[in-house]
Amino acid sequence: MINRIIAIGLLIALMSSGFSRLFVYTSFELNQQYIATTLCENRDKPQMHCNGKCYLAKKLKQAEEKEKRQAENNFKKSFQNDVFLDSRFSFSPLFSVLKRNTYKNIRFDLPQSNTDILHPPPAAFHLS
Repeated sequence: MINRIIAIGLLIALMSSGFSRLFVYTSFELNQQYIATTLCENRDKPQMHCNGKCYLAKKLKQAEEKEKRQAENNFKKSFQNDVFLDSRFSFSPLFSVLKRNTYKNIRFDLPQSNTDILHPPPAAFHLS
């Protein structure tokens, strides 16, 4: 079960990393005119024919760094899940505390009459 969850998590991570670059390329192609005239670092140097490719390279590098951090975090999480949440490690208490009701064992028999009261033996009071 845990292996299946880890596999699905890694599959999603791999698929999302490809989509982030695809999103950067698509965004660049759709907004290339705006990027070339406004956001390009070389917009004042038309002889370089950059047309916003410097901006694209910067965004791709940021996306790659984000993917690396995300992959490292996914690896750390999967490692922690494998090590710490493994069902082979089950901890049981060293001592079990049983709560016992000790009042059930005590008898509260009171004498019914004066004859039940203990008297010392008669020889003890015999004075000679």
